[in-house]
Amino acid sequence: MEITLLGCAGGRFAVFRGVRRAGGFLLREGDSLIHIDPGPGAFVYLNQLKIDPRNLKAIVLSHIHLDHSADLNTLIEASSDGGKLRGPLLICPRGAVFGRDRILLPYLVRRLSGLKILGEGKEYRVGKLLIRAVVKHKHHGVETFGFSFSDELIYISCGKFEESWLEKYPKGVKVMLVNTTFYKKRKYIEHLSVEDVITLAKNLKPKRILITHFSLEILEKGEENVAKEIEEKTGIETIPAKDFLNLEV
Repeated sequence: MEITLLGCAGGRFAVFRGVRRAGGFLLREGDSLIHIDPGPGAFVYLNQLKIDPRNLKAIVLSHIHLDHSADLNTLIEASSDGGKLRGPLLICPRGAVFGRDRILLPYLVRRLSGLKILGEGKEYRVGKLLIRAVVKHKHHGVETFGFSFSDELIYISCGKFEESWLEKYPKGVKVMLVNTTFYKKRKYIEHLSVEDVITLAKNLKPKRILITHFSLEILEKGEENVAKEIEEKTGIETIPAKDFLNLEV
């Protein structure tokens, strides 16, 4: 399995002031190419990497906030070649497609090869890759999920840390990818901090940690310095995300 990060920014300011790229990340397993959380610029960044969106087998959306979903419609249009082809499978929260806050344009549903609605504990297969929605996170009133990919990679998306995660996420995976938005824990903001990452790492004991989704606070502190601190406190190799970083799992 191979991860390609299209960007490393998270939250309102780092993303929407253009301090760093966003765009989510890609997973490649065999001949399956999957895009997770296609935020702003995802379509452009794919083209910069000379990746044809028509090769996407699936798009996975952890939640509907724009830093994770802004290019969803564009990618479906591109991957279906403007409706000439059947597009990817979309795996997403119900609110992305139905209801008042839906973000997927209704006409694009017909371009998909399939639609799967996320539910805690449910599993979805894309080629050789088994995707499991491990747990629903508490994250500012929107349905948000964290994932396991074939129990080799876990993606701990945005949310307020809860002790129950320590039992629900699989232990000993090859890579723990964590949306590490803040350096210091914020009482009223439901994003993860360095303290949360350290707690997760000490309990889940992954082989490697990959931190991403940085706020201005992390970027000003220096993501390399933050990664070094986590590594020193956990004894686990910690890699700070960079735009277009490629990592073998």
